[in-house]
Amino acid sequence: MYCDKLLKKKVQLYYREFGEEGLQPLVILHGLFGMSDNWVSFAKNVSEEGFHVFVPDQRNHGRSGHSGIHNYVAMVDDLLEFLDSLALDQVFLLGHSMGGKTAMQFSIDYPERVRKLVVVDISPASGTHGETHRGIIDALLSADFGQYNGRQEAATALKGLIPSQRLRQFLQKNLYWKDRGSLGWRINLEAVRENLHEIFKSIDTPIPFDKPVLFIRGGHSDYIPDRDFPLIVSLFPQARIKTIPGAGHWLHAEQPDEFLRELLFFLMETP
Repeated sequence: MYCDKLLKKKVQLYYREFGEEGLQPLVILHGLFGMSDNWVSFAKNVSEEGFHVFVPDQRNHGRSGHSGIHNYVAMVDDLLEFLDSLALDQVFLLGHSMGGKTAMQFSIDYPERVRKLVVVDISPASGTHGETHRGIIDALLSADFGQYNGRQEAATALKGLIPSQRLRQFLQKNLYWKDRGSLGWRINLEAVRENLHEIFKSIDTPIPFDKPVLFIRGGHSDYIPDRDFPLIVSLFPQARIKTIPGAGHWLHAEQPDEFLRELLFFLMETP
């Protein structure tokens, strides 16, 4: 079964759903500049292994609602309402990058709602990539789509703004036709830019999440440096950390087979 839906709530959340009802629920949270569409192939593969997979667009991303508020308090509340609205009492929870921090904070705040936690290429420590992402946002905001007649022209123009082809292709998925004559960004760039300090802040709690946790990082990524291991273990005492060689920040796209194997082994492992 596959369907995509818009969940009505304070900030409307669009989501995609894969697998049959009655199977073990897995919720996947995308990262900054991402959307549920980035996880479709992976979610389908996971659902075929016996999981009911839900992939929402987080606020200010994809087809979900926009808000001037963009922090982990709000995104945790969004996730709680999402689970309640779908009557999902306890789930496997996976989050990538920004979604990983949302998932970590949710697990700490509502441990009874999470069976196992998977954090993909993000540390609970404060991030050091804020200015890089601010530069990306400024570049995207500078694009004048009024002068382009189609997506291809817009994509060509972005070459001068975003040098990395992989990053450019990833960001271009956010382009859509606002109407017949003009392109725009699905992501609420202005709100995200104003709240970058919130997105890259650390996760902190006096009460650790003492359930199974898997951190998966890319061998070519610097989002989970070795120096953060003591912090990870202090917040998540049952954490294990796996490194996938040859992968960067987008592990599920760069090394999908190895990433899927690590995930399924962890989720299906008997405590």
